[in-house]
Amino acid sequence: MAKPGGAVFRWVMQLHRDVPRAARFYSEGLDFSVNVCTERWAELQSGPLKLAIMHSDSATASQKGYSSMLSFTVADINNTVTKLMALGAELDGPIKYEIHGKVAALQCLDGHMLGLHEPA
Repeated sequence: MAKPGGAVFRWVMQLHRDVPRAARFYSEGLDFSVNVCTERWAELQSGPLKLAIMHSDSATASQKGYSSMLSFTVADINNTVTKLMALGAELDGPIKYEIHGKVAALQCLDGHMLGLHEPA
């Protein structure tokens, strides 16, 4: 809980050109729950994390440096990468095998980056 008068985290927001497609990407690819989804706005949830998706007509959604980077711990990185690629993600380099587990980076819809970690 925040200190009295302090800020309380609300959500992470991404801009996307196709909100329903982005909501489907996160719900089917990463098992997010969809709380709200319209053509212009969606709210999804994974545990305590809320992801807001807002419609944007411009290329701002995919400008380098403007995007968010979301990181996820997954049980099976190979299966998750396969699901996300089927939904439109692109693997950004190979899956790496580190001492702490497997890691992968993917560029998803509208240029947003995802990091995946499968613990050793």
